[in-house]
Amino acid sequence: MTISLPSAPHFSPVPSTSSPVAGSPGTGASGDSASRTGTSGASDKVGTSRDNSITALGRNATILSGDGNDTVDAGAGNDFVDAGSGKIFLGCPINVLTMDETVELARGSMRDRTRLQHVALNVAKLVNARSDRVLAADVSSSDVVSIDGMGIVWGARLLGLPVKERVAGVDLLSRLLAVCAEDGFRPYFLGATSKLLQLAVAQAQARHPGLRFAGFRDGYFKPDQEADVVREIRDSGADCLFIGMPTPRKERFLAAHRDELNVPFIMGVGGAFDVLSGHVQRAPLRMQALGLEWLYRIYQEPRRMWWRYARTNVLFAAILGRELVRHRLRAAPARLVGRR
Repeated sequence: MTISLPSAPHFSPVPSTSSPVAGSPGTGASGDSASRTGTSGASDKVGTSRDNSITALGRNATILSGDGNDTVDAGAGNDFVDAGSGKIFLGCPINVLTMDETVELARGSMRDRTRLQHVALNVAKLVNARSDRVLAADVSSSDVVSIDGMGIVWGARLLGLPVKERVAGVDLLSRLLAVCAEDGFRPYFLGATSKLLQLAVAQAQARHPGLRFAGFRDGYFKPDQEADVVREIRDSGADCLFIGMPTPRKERFLAAHRDELNVPFIMGVGGAFDVLSGHVQRAPLRMQALGLEWLYRIYQEPRRMWWRYARTNVLFAAILGRELVRHRLRAAPARLVGRR
């Protein structure tokens, strides 16, 4: 069996051309979207096209590991996030944030109705993005790229990035649902089967008393129904949207409709609805801490998961190993100069 290394991606956002609905939440009476100014001093607008390259956050980003892709910068149009958190890891933009920092960013987005798109990056997504332009564009056009997998945490630390902790997507979802219940924000769930989704909604409300949903819909709708789905989400007045649809369907949906949704905080949650509903059990905490949650997933769903993790883990180890060698070679001349 031969597995070839995918080349480093060119992370460029998928442009979207939709405009916001006049008079909708987050817009003025004339339909012009409300502007926001963040740490970089640049402005962004709710519901405007995000076809700009990933540069705003990266003005102050440190490229410690570009993997031949040093033209890429971190944080797509993201002056809402502290610029110091934007880094590049193996050619991929990431934000070095703690769980608490990420939660507060999401809370601020919902409170101020300023759009913030979040993506959770794990080993599989990083590897697949190197050969999947749609997935790479979704990562680059997101405002916050959290580090979901322990493999990313350890790899980034080996390359000198100041990663403090893992921000797992399923844990972030749970924290944000608690925020919604506490602050009166209303989430919208999109994805999974109808039966599983209803279980996830029921479990969320049981765990977080006072939580009110703006709405929910399963992910098994046809292309000609997308306009209805978008209209339902927009008309719901949701403060946050959690999408549990598979790649690349989620990415294509957001690329086509993110400007029409008019939801401040948007987050892809992968298989988190499966976990929330109780259909899939998470690995014991010890296995999570050791970075072996993937092994537990294989144990639960061997036929579906073994090849995915075998392939992406091997590729990631090879890509990281190659970059570690480059990193050491780049550091060698500096050490020699220091000895003189």
